[in-house]
Amino acid sequence: MIVLKATQDKFLSVLQSVAGIVERRHTLPILANVLIRKTGAQLQLTTSDLEIQIRTTAELDGDAGDFSTTVGARKLIDILRSMPSDQTVSLESAQSKLILKGGKSRFTLQTLPAEDFPLVQEAASFGPMFSVPQKVLKELLNQVSFAMAVHDIRYYLNGILFVAEGKQLSLVATDGHRLAFSSAMLDVEVPKQEVILPRKTVLEMQRLLSDKEGAIEMQFAGNQAKFSFEGMEFVTKLVEGKFPDYNRVIPKNHKNIITLGRVPLLACLQRTAILTSEKFKGVRLNIEPGTLRVASNNAEQEEAVDELDIDYGGESIEIGFNVTYLIDALANMDQDMVKIELADSNSSALLTIPDNAAFKYVVMPMRI
Repeated sequence: MIVLKATQDKFLSVLQSVAGIVERRHTLPILANVLIRKTGAQLQLTTSDLEIQIRTTAELDGDAGDFSTTVGARKLIDILRSMPSDQTVSLESAQSKLILKGGKSRFTLQTLPAEDFPLVQEAASFGPMFSVPQKVLKELLNQVSFAMAVHDIRYYLNGILFVAEGKQLSLVATDGHRLAFSSAMLDVEVPKQEVILPRKTVLEMQRLLSDKEGAIEMQFAGNQAKFSFEGMEFVTKLVEGKFPDYNRVIPKNHKNIITLGRVPLLACLQRTAILTSEKFKGVRLNIEPGTLRVASNNAEQEEAVDELDIDYGGESIEIGFNVTYLIDALANMDQDMVKIELADSNSSALLTIPDNAAFKYVVMPMRI
């Protein structure tokens, strides 16, 4: 039976859309495989790592009929990548093997039975469905994901908090030293739901989402989230635990406010970062009426100083930061201007976008 027939680029893109979560090493060998299920003319590809499951449906040519099997996902991708993109390839079943043909090439691949593939058990009931354009969710993720913790023992920080309430969807990430918040409006009103998406899910979503206006539908259950977009269905386990109260962390009423160009500030910080010490990455910001001075030094007693002219008439402040935390935030924004609000040298700083309450970034000061 010819399971599918398509050009290399078409088959490869369908396969790559589900293969991102497949690990190279597994306790269960079948988890290195992709589940291929054909029903009539419709082809379904599914992958799983027991916590995340991605399924996509595609219409690719081939014999009509019902068929299912599993085959090594990475191996299949590696073979397809080695072929010309406009070449027609076919996948045929023969006994317990699959034969991939393209031009004069022929690859015989071992399979494992479809019934042995461990599908993720979907939650019995999900909350109300709501949607945002893919482009919007991708932007929200990009604006906060860099502030997620990596391998923190407070496991609830290794992910992003999703809060849907009323007509607003908010995303929050923090690693304990900084916090990023971003929000967007929803078309429908939803009851309050809070879930923490794991880090791996967030990175995979960022890879899969496009800049299209097409909607992505979301549903949350007690221990699962489900996303549907462009013929794809993405089911993931959630992180259990209580996320910190982010509203208490976001400073209110800081009286010293500077508004300046994002790109010049980013370039200035990147220059001074060159001479920070590897371990601490600290820079000092001296803010005085009309001037922002950025300075750094290291164990070799080298020093960098840079200045920017600013429109500022408040009190003088000297404050230290981990320069990476400032660069991360500025590099993930695309607006021209950034607003920095400060109280004193011991209080956290608030970075926002002028006239836009949808994005907030809080960064703790550092003793230098």
